[in-house]
Amino acid sequence: MKVAIIGATGFVGSAILNEISNRNHEITAIARNIKSDSKANWRQADIFNTDELASVLKGNDVVINSYNPGWSNPNIYNDFLSGSKSIQEAVKKSGVKRFITIGGAGSLFVAPNIQAVDTPDFPKEFHAGASAARDYLNIIKEEKDLDWAFFSPAFEMHAGITTGRTGNYRLGLENPVFDENNRSILSVEDLAVVIADETENPKHHQVRFTAAY
Repeated sequence: MKVAIIGATGFVGSAILNEISNRNHEITAIARNIKSDSKANWRQADIFNTDELASVLKGNDVVINSYNPGWSNPNIYNDFLSGSKSIQEAVKKSGVKRFITIGGAGSLFVAPNIQAVDTPDFPKEFHAGASAARDYLNIIKEEKDLDWAFFSPAFEMHAGITTGRTGNYRLGLENPVFDENNRSILSVEDLAVVIADETENPKHHQVRFTAAY
C-alpha cells in the first residue's frame, strides 16, 4: 500500500512510521523538519497550504494524520483546529478517500453524556488541546465524502508507558477501554499497531474508535 503520514517526526507519528515501515508499505512521510532515511520518502509541506499538501498526498491509498502543534503551544486550540480542518480539506483535494486521524482521549464518554474533558479531574494543562480535538471530532462527523476514522488514544498513552510493542489491544468506540485495574493504558508502540492494523484491514468507517490493553 501507499501510505502518507502527516506529522511523521512526532511522538505518535514516528511510532506509526516505524510500524508501517516494518510492514513493508510505501510511505510518504510529511513533516515540518524532514529526515533522510530509507524508511520513507520524506516531504516537507505546509499543512495550512491545502493545495501544496494535496499535491504531496495525491496517489496514496491512505492518509494518516498525527498532526499536533505541541502541548506547550499557547495557541494549541486554534492551531490544532485550523490545522486539522486544513489537512482534511487537502485530503479531499488530493483524491485520497481513506483518512485516519489521531485525536485526543478527552472526548471519550466516561458516563452518559459526560466526556472526560468536562470532568473536574481532567488535567488543566491538556484541556485546550483536548477541547480542540473534541471540537474537531464534531466537525469531521459531518464529513460525508471521505472514508474517515478518528482515533482516540487511551487515557494513559505517553512516553512513560514502557510496555513497548506487545501487539495486543482491545478496541472500543465512544467509551474508554479499561483493564482489570480500571486503567485505560496503551504504549505508543501498540497505538502504532492499532493504526497499522486499521490501515491494512479497515474496520472503522466514518466513526470514532479507541483502543487500550
